[in-house]
Amino acid sequence: MSALLKLALGMDWISGKLSKVATWTVLAAALISAGNAFIRYGLDLSSNAWLEIQWYLFAATVMLGAPFVLMLNEHVRVDIVYGKLRGNKQVYVDIAGLLVFLLPAMALIAYFSWPLFMRAFVSGEMSGNAGGLIRWPAILLMPVGFILMFLQGLAEIIKRIAYLRGIYQMSTHYEKPVQ
Repeated sequence: MSALLKLALGMDWISGKLSKVATWTVLAAALISAGNAFIRYGLDLSSNAWLEIQWYLFAATVMLGAPFVLMLNEHVRVDIVYGKLRGNKQVYVDIAGLLVFLLPAMALIAYFSWPLFMRAFVSGEMSGNAGGLIRWPAILLMPVGFILMFLQGLAEIIKRIAYLRGIYQMSTHYEKPVQ
């Protein structure tokens, strides 16, 4: 179990580092958006490439940042049930949800998004917009992001099993969202 736990903590480290990249993509997208608005409305110039790079950065924010959100236990869940559970019941629900929903969905989406990426990469697919960008970098974020989520899901299962066995300490605190 200690080897698996080390792998899980290694995935946590990777998710943490990629979350820093995701943080910077938010800033870059905001700056590009502000610059694009100024150029468009202040100087009456326009470029679809600037709009598309914002979409690419948003894709990077979501796909690279989502595993970190899962690691922090801040992801969306069915609060009506989960918030009322006490003791280790939440941990068991987490494990079941990860096994039954997250892992199969991430594996399936990664599997089906890979050929989409390969087609775009091999063909050199370009945006249909004038001045648009090549599409494969943004499309690559799909299989990469879903594989990262799958791996972080595995890491979460390993950590929760280790927690239940008493060999890993983790916070099981769940804060209900404010409505």
